[in-house]
Amino acid sequence: MKTFTYDEYLLSKKVIARRLGDFVPEVLITLGSGLGFMADEVENPIYVPYEEIPNFGTCTAPDHKGRFVFGTLCGKNVAVMQGRLHCYEGYEVQEVTYPIRVIRLLGTSKLILTNAAGCVNMNWKVGDLMLIGDHIRLFGHGPLQGANIPEFGPRFCDMSYVYSPRLQELAESKARKLDMPLRKGVYMFFPGPNYETPAEVRAARVLGADAVGMSTVPEATVAAHCGMEVLGITVLTNMAAGVLPQPLSGDEVTKAAAEAAEKFSGLIRACLAEM
Repeated sequence: MKTFTYDEYLLSKKVIARRLGDFVPEVLITLGSGLGFMADEVENPIYVPYEEIPNFGTCTAPDHKGRFVFGTLCGKNVAVMQGRLHCYEGYEVQEVTYPIRVIRLLGTSKLILTNAAGCVNMNWKVGDLMLIGDHIRLFGHGPLQGANIPEFGPRFCDMSYVYSPRLQELAESKARKLDMPLRKGVYMFFPGPNYETPAEVRAARVLGADAVGMSTVPEATVAAHCGMEVLGITVLTNMAAGVLPQPLSGDEVTKAAAEAAEKFSGLIRACLAEM
């Protein structure tokens, strides 16, 4: 199991801080598959490729550029991850979540996690946005396993309010003002890269999941441990396996994310302005 020391996190933080000068990001935004376009909307951007930061991995997933974009968006200083790391790329969960802790050390206290996911709830449809109210993780090692780093948080981390009730209320309020339907549900983590089987999707539905995906939960867990406020937004880009009589494809996900881009961007911007 891969582990990192506090000094390694500090080294990565120092490398980024030298590029930023006096700039301190207030909000970290992690962009999911097909959603990287929002990083191009950042004003006065400072680009920091992951490959230039110690201990960072390289993105291999399609449409994930693999860089930070620091700057301003909706009047807030932001750090945007234009591409994330996934366990299915061969990274251990501690490597996937490494960026969250590094940006936390820069003074960032809020995190917006976004993703593209399969829709499990039979009453919803492709293109809907889902506010993540909670999550389910049943697979593999968790990101907090190994020696605890007390500078980040306690050995035993409470998970009752991973997704900030305050930020959920903010998102719901903004969606109403935008006259935008916003679902609220449970996201279930699967390791990938294969899509879930129809039987797994049926099991997820029985367990109470409304969407399934291959990211987000590791990052949310580490953010909770670090004391960050988390807002999670899912774009439902396909009906999960077995719901429709057709195979799933990555092209389908990317196309649906692009079609939802305007309302996705509108909601994120509205929330960001008052976070």
